[in-house]
Amino acid sequence: MKAWLNRYFRLEENNTNIRTEMVGGITTFMTMSYIIFVQPAILSAAGMDQGAVMVATCVSSAIATLLMGLLARYPIALAPAMGHNVFFAIIVCGIMGYSWQVTLGAVFISGVILLILSIAGVWKTLVAAVPDSLKHSIAVGIGLLIAFVGLQYGGIVVNAPPPVPGTTDILVVLGDLTSKPVLLALFGVVLTAVLMVLKIRGAILLGIFATSLLGIPLGVIKFQGIVAVPPSLQPTLFKLDIPGAFQTGLLTVVFIFFFLDLFDTMGTLIGVSAPAGFLKDGKLPRANQAMFADAVGTVGGALLGTSTVTSYIESASGITHGARTGLANVFTSLLFVIALFFSPLAAMIAGSVEYSGAILRPVIAPPLIIVGFLMMKSIVYIKWDDLAEAIPAYLTILIMPLTFSITEGIAFGFISYSLLKLVTGKGRDVHWVIYLFAVLFIIRYIIK
Repeated sequence: MKAWLNRYFRLEENNTNIRTEMVGGITTFMTMSYIIFVQPAILSAAGMDQGAVMVATCVSSAIATLLMGLLARYPIALAPAMGHNVFFAIIVCGIMGYSWQVTLGAVFISGVILLILSIAGVWKTLVAAVPDSLKHSIAVGIGLLIAFVGLQYGGIVVNAPPPVPGTTDILVVLGDLTSKPVLLALFGVVLTAVLMVLKIRGAILLGIFATSLLGIPLGVIKFQGIVAVPPSLQPTLFKLDIPGAFQTGLLTVVFIFFFLDLFDTMGTLIGVSAPAGFLKDGKLPRANQAMFADAVGTVGGALLGTSTVTSYIESASGITHGARTGLANVFTSLLFVIALFFSPLAAMIAGSVEYSGAILRPVIAPPLIIVGFLMMKSIVYIKWDDLAEAIPAYLTILIMPLTFSITEGIAFGFISYSLLKLVTGKGRDVHWVIYLFAVLFIIRYIIK
């Protein structure tokens, strides 16, 4: 067995061994496993069963991570993406009013498109079509949106009371910082930040556990146990509505799910692979297999009952600790399976509390705020000196959190980018795909 593992994963060729890969795989799981607890809390806002979502999250993550390890042989794990889940539950199901079954159908369709492109090997063209400034600004905008949701979940910002006659309406104001739920959320943010500054492995996960423990004696969190038989997957299994997802209004949603998955995966693959030395002459070997694993994860996740599955940048933590092959993913995948038996812990962490008429999730709020910060890092890659690049990026970043819509942010970015490139005489530098979607977005606003 050892000889087969060495031969298949090319351990000696990559200057690694089984023990090192195991340590790397465990480290990656520790840094990304917060999604097991965050995902049920977010998708429950769309009316989905928390237990079923937790199981769907673990199973889809395990399958996609294992496929990445076996087919692409990279130590890059996958799970439901942050940002995508907020877009799914808060925007598409909440603000736009679509059912979670129809929205799962949209995720499924986007995954099938990505699957076809990965098999055909033409997805690189689409990735190249979107300028780097817009890719990075989309990531930053989503980060701000996620952070805003986290601030609301923690009660740190709340809906403003009715304005005094003659004054300007204010959408949100600072919450009651002396209340137990808000203090608990603030504790979680501070503790997680301290752990991250001290470079403690699994800082986000440890922050979640510590916040939960403190919440129990405060009476904010109710202890529900730790280990139990995995919940039933029946409430979400195969409940997606694919025909319903072909409604005209959801075409834009499918497009957003598809492009976000494409951008996230490619950004993660490149971002993790470059410092690890996986790139060869600027290209990533077996990239099609990596995209295939990602697409299968999204399709499988939609069938099971969870939002878009994509590659996790947290995989860099495992690589930092020596992981160099897909064998690390085998261990990470196994841990996702074991996590199925910790549903009471997930239910406790994802639990909500009512305060002053608002439903708060003080344990989930800190990781959302911190993940928002992590996504802000992309802002340094925007060419701020080139106004034709910078202004569309700025509009994309600005519009997303203020309109609570990833779609509107991308629309403003695509339209303004196309216009500014045309008036500066650089219209030929813009890919036809950008022009196409800019026109479609304009038509959408006209007939809306």
